[in-house]
Amino acid sequence: MSNNVNLTEWALKHRQLVYFFVLLIFVMGIFSYRQLGRMEDPEYVVRTMIVSVAWPGATARQIEEQVTDKIEKQLQDTPGLDYLKSYSRPGQAVIYVTLKESMNPKDVRPTWVEVRNLVNDMKSTLPQGVIGPAFNDRFDDVFGCIYALTSDGYTYEEMRDNAEKIRRTLLTVKNVRKVELQGVQAEKIFVEMESSKLAQLGIDPNVIINAVKTQSAMTASGMVDTSSDNVYLRVSGLFEDVDGLRNLPIRVNDRTFRLGDIAKIQRSYVDPREPSMYFNGQPAIGIAVSMDKGGDIIALGPDLEKTIAQIQKDLPLGLEISKVANQPEVVKESIGEFTKSLCEAIVIVLIVSFVSLGIRTGVVVALCIPLVITGIFVSMKIVGIDLHKVSLGALIISLGLLVDDAIIAVEMMTVKLEQGWERFDAACYAYRATAFPMLTGTLITCAGFIPIGFAKGAAAEFTSSLFTVVSIALLISWFVSVLVTPLLGYKLIQPKEAAGKDHDIYDTKFYRIFRRILVWCLQRRRLVLGITAVCFVISVFALKLV
Repeated sequence: MSNNVNLTEWALKHRQLVYFFVLLIFVMGIFSYRQLGRMEDPEYVVRTMIVSVAWPGATARQIEEQVTDKIEKQLQDTPGLDYLKSYSRPGQAVIYVTLKESMNPKDVRPTWVEVRNLVNDMKSTLPQGVIGPAFNDRFDDVFGCIYALTSDGYTYEEMRDNAEKIRRTLLTVKNVRKVELQGVQAEKIFVEMESSKLAQLGIDPNVIINAVKTQSAMTASGMVDTSSDNVYLRVSGLFEDVDGLRNLPIRVNDRTFRLGDIAKIQRSYVDPREPSMYFNGQPAIGIAVSMDKGGDIIALGPDLEKTIAQIQKDLPLGLEISKVANQPEVVKESIGEFTKSLCEAIVIVLIVSFVSLGIRTGVVVALCIPLVITGIFVSMKIVGIDLHKVSLGALIISLGLLVDDAIIAVEMMTVKLEQGWERFDAACYAYRATAFPMLTGTLITCAGFIPIGFAKGAAAEFTSSLFTVVSIALLISWFVSVLVTPLLGYKLIQPKEAAGKDHDIYDTKFYRIFRRILVWCLQRRRLVLGITAVCFVISVFALKLV
C-alpha cells in the first residue's frame, strides 16, 4: 500500500469517529438481522411453461397434426426460446416451452405474456371443439405451510366450501402471497339417457340438449324507461338446483315429457377424478400457503398458527384442520444451526487466540467478530439477500476466514510492541507491512467464488448469494483489521517486555526448530515441490474413492 495512505494512522487520529461508526454498524446490524427475510431456499426463476390443449374424441395423430404442430410453429417465434418439447396423446396435447438459461430473470415474465399472446392469436385456426389452451408458468411458487381439512360425514363439496372460507381468511395474514386448495373434486351434473328408451319414444337426443341449453341461456330482456326510473327486465326459469333440471319439460311429437322421466339426472364428481389428498387415511382438502417475496417465514409461522387456532374454533362440528408441512420450523432449525456454528467458531477462536496470543490479544480478535457479522447483515439487507440455506452456508464458510486478517494485524502490532516500539508506531507499521498482502489474499479468495457469482441459469441464481456473502464478509473483515483492530489493540494490548528494537522475540526453542525445518525445505526446493505435486496427483485419484 502507498506510504502516503495509512488507514490505521487515520483511525488512530480520528478515534471518536471510528467509535461512532462501530456503534452505528452494531445497531444497524441488529435491526437488519431482525428485518432480513427468512426462508428455506433462495428464490429463482423457472424458465419453463406448459401449454396444454384438450380435444375430446381426437386421436393422437389428429392432435399432433391439427393442434400440436400449429402451436409449436407459432411458438418458434418466442424471444429467447431454447427448445420446445411436446406430447400428443388421444384427446390432449402438452407442450413444454423452455427459455435459454442465459435469459435475464426480469425478462422471463414478459416473455410468458408474449407466449400467451402468440397462442391466443392463432386460437381461431384450431379445430372446432378444442378446449383451451391453458398455460402454467407458476412453478416457482413454494408452499411452505400446508394444512389438511378433514371431516366426518361431510361431502367433498361441503368441505370445499369451508376450505374456500379458510383460504380467504388466510389471505389476510401478513406476508401471505398465495393460498391454493389441493385435492378438490369438481362437481358436475350428469344427464344419462338410454338410447333404446329414446328410440321407443321417438326423441332425438339433440332435442334434449338444445332444450337444456335454451333454458339455461342468459339473454338480455330489455329495459322499460319510465319518467322516474329505468326498470330492467329479467326472464325467470334458470335452473337453481337439480330438481329444476329434472322438471324441465321436453316437447316432442305433440307430447310433453319431464326430463327426469326419460333420463337419469344426478350430481356427482368428474370422472376420472382429480388428484386426491388423504391425511391419516381420510379424504382431505389441502390448504397450501406460500409466502410473499422477501417475507420472514419464521414470523409467518406464529401468525398462521394464531389464525388457524381461531379458524378451528369457528369450524362446524365434524370438521378438523391439521398441519401437514411446517417450513417455519425447518428454517428456524437451520438458523439455529448457524447460530450454534457461529458460537462454536467464536469459542474456538477465543481459545486459540488466548492460548497462542494471550488474553488481551484474544479479546481484541474476539471483539472484531460481532462487528464483522453485523456489518454483513447490514450489507445483506442493502443488496436484498435473505437468510436461507445458501446465504447461511456462505456465512459459515466465512467464519473461518473472518479473523485471519485481524490476527495478522494484531500479531504484527504485538511483535513491534515487544521490540520496544511505541503503540502508535507499532499500529501504523502493522498496516504498512500487512495491509497489502492481506488485501491481496482477500481478493484472491473472493476470486475463487467468481464462477458461482457470474454464471448463468437457474442453478447459478440459486447459489449466487454464496459469492456475494463471502466477498462482503472478507472485505468487511479487511477493513475492520486495518481500522478497528489496531484501535482496539492500542487500547488493550500490554507488551510483555520492552527490550529495545534490536530484541529478537523469535529467539526461542520453538522458533529455532521451526527455522531449521524451513531452511531444510528451502535448500531442497525441488524435492519439496516434487513431494507436493505427487500428493496432489494422489489426492485427485483418491477423490474417486470418496
